[in-house]
Amino acid sequence: MELSEDDLDLINALQIAPRISWSDAAGILGVHATTLAARWERLRASGAAWTTAHLMGDPKQMCLALVDVDCEMRLRDEVTAALAAIPEVVTVEEAASNRDLMLTVITPTLARFSEIVVPRFKEIPGLLKYRTSLCTRLHSGGYAWRLNVLDKAQQSAFKALAGPEASGSAPPSTPGAPLPQSHLDLVPFLAQDGRATAADIARGLNRNPATVQRQLNRVLSSQMLSFRCEIAQKYSGYPVTCQWFANVPPGQHEAAAAELRSFRNIRLSASTTGRTNFVILMWLHSLADVMNAELALQQRIPGIELVESVVVLSAAKRVGWMLNPDTTASGAVVVPAAELTPTA
Repeated sequence: MELSEDDLDLINALQIAPRISWSDAAGILGVHATTLAARWERLRASGAAWTTAHLMGDPKQMCLALVDVDCEMRLRDEVTAALAAIPEVVTVEEAASNRDLMLTVITPTLARFSEIVVPRFKEIPGLLKYRTSLCTRLHSGGYAWRLNVLDKAQQSAFKALAGPEASGSAPPSTPGAPLPQSHLDLVPFLAQDGRATAADIARGLNRNPATVQRQLNRVLSSQMLSFRCEIAQKYSGYPVTCQWFANVPPGQHEAAAAELRSFRNIRLSASTTGRTNFVILMWLHSLADVMNAELALQQRIPGIELVESVVVLSAAKRVGWMLNPDTTASGAVVVPAAELTPTA
């Protein structure tokens, strides 16, 4: 399968406004709403693109951990599968150097990570060792990454129609009141389909659609979830993933993060605990761009020390979605149980 320019336009539109109606999108793209709906269904069915929602992971609200894992070589596939089956382990990647796997873990609290997730690591045969860095500030994530194939006028039009749940929005500075369990029940449905409607969810929960619509509106406005439209990396134009472990001088993290926002291929930037205090992840055109990216980072971020670079060989799971070896979505989603969402 190859993606057309029209396909990429649609994916870019949903990156900006993941839950926009087809009629509103049609007015901006100049394509009939039924054509857009059919095009999106084809992209979803092939695993080329998908929409999802996951916990924001902002340290002001919850615990975001980056975990390096070493495992027995002959059991690597089994260890990878066991880790990917843990709902709190939202992303599983195979690394090219100095660790076998890299995990992204999101839990409501540090205690939940220590008491629930870590014991599961210890039960996995073949998992030899793990090392954890905790995120102290999430500066940007994959939800803010864009294809940037639409023109500026189209991008502005989609931004104007995007709701409070729009991909790339920052979490509220002050977390709101905890959501009741009846509202948290909606989260697994949104993880499986970020565009799920109140009617879709009502059928799954056997609830009144009007009631679910009110609950959905509150979940969306809470900004506790990050909504995004993902694309299989093979179709993105950026098939190489590289992560840097760096040190940034104290007091300069916000300035570094602001500078990084001008890099169009940033997928993650975060301040962390551990041997280094800053993590940067990019999607790149080629391995040759690793050196180009390092030069740009050193030129534009004063005082940055790039301690280590790690190229990702493959990804088994990305924010809950299981991936095929060719980076397309398999269709399987390890959705978080409602009780995994924040309660305070």
